[in-house]
Parts: sequence; structure tokens; C-alpha cells
Amino acid sequence: MEPSIMSKRKELLIGMLKDSDPDVVNAAAAALERLESRQSLDEVLDQLKKGGLAEKIRAIYALGTIGGAGVLKPLVYCASRPEEDIRSAAVEVLGDLAERSTLPALLEKLNDDNSAIRAKAIKALGNFADRGLNIHLLPFLKAGDGLTDVEAVLALAKTSDTLLEERFIALASSPIAATRAAAATALGMINPA
Repeated sequence: MEPSIMSKRKELLIGMLKDSDPDVVNAAAAALERLESRQSLDEVLDQLKKGGLAEKIRAIYALGTIGGAGVLKPLVYCASRPEEDIRSAAVEVLGDLAERSTLPALLEKLNDDNSAIRAKAIKALGNFADRGLNIHLLPFLKAGDGLTDVEAVLALAKTSDTLLEERFIALASSPIAATRAAAATALGMINPA
């Protein structure tokens, strides 16, 4: 949308905020908020396209703050980019948004070459707290790397699946302190049978 058209709309809506009818004021305020959000989204998407690496990463996090359906496609695209920093940020933000339509992209990142991105994908899937995802997360309990296994324990614990208790107990004796700590946390999160 052209900036001049956007400015005219904003001016009109700002004027309507002074209307004597409260319904008109509320409608104008809501419309102004939507308009500013859309304008902000356009600016962030432009930064994502044209900015350097740091600007692109900031834009990815800004998309997470903006939220809504309009940010999902660019975030999923960024999750598939070759740059690890961009993929990592996009996976993290997709996890924070926890929109079911992004599950295929997050599941794909479980096979990423970078273990830190795999860990972020595991954590992201944990935000869905969906037992149906357990089958994808269970193999990571055996990773023994103190990273993906930790995120898998914590993600699985969010499902409160008591059938996982024995697996968490077994991980409590891991040689890796981070894994033991995650197991302890998980045991405190699941409800007793």
C-alpha cells in the first residue's frame, strides 16, 4: 500500500478518535491499531528482504512480536534458508508462536545438520505440548549430547505423559549434568499416575 494512502487513512482514523460516539471511537482505535500493525509488518518484511544478516535476524524476532497469520510464511521460508543464524532464529520464533500449520517445517528441522538448530526445533515442538509429537521426540532421549537430549526431555515433559516417567528416571543417572538436571525438572513436571 502506498505511504500516501496509508497516511490519509491514519489521519482520518486519528480524527475519528475524537468522535462523540464511543462505538465510533472504539472502531477507529481498532482500525488504527490494525493499520499500524500492517504498516509495521511491511517494514519488517522489507528489512528481512534487504537487510544484512543482523537486520534479518532482528526482523525475524520482530515478526514473532507482530504475530498473526501474515508472519508464518516468511518465518517458514527463513527456517529453510542456508544461513544457520537465520534458520535458528526462525525456528525459535516459530516455536514461540506454536501455530499448528508450521509443524511440518519444525519437524523437518529435527534433521538439520546443526545440532543447535535440532535442539531449537525440539524445544519448539515442546511448546505444542502434544503427545502426538512424542514419536518424533523420543529418539533424541538417546542422543547423550547434553543438548538435544535435554530439550527432548523438557519438551516431552510438557505433555505430562506418565508413560515417560521411567525414561526420565533412567536419564537421571546420565553422565551429563545438563541431562540429569533436565530429567529432574521433567520428573517434577509430570503428574503422578
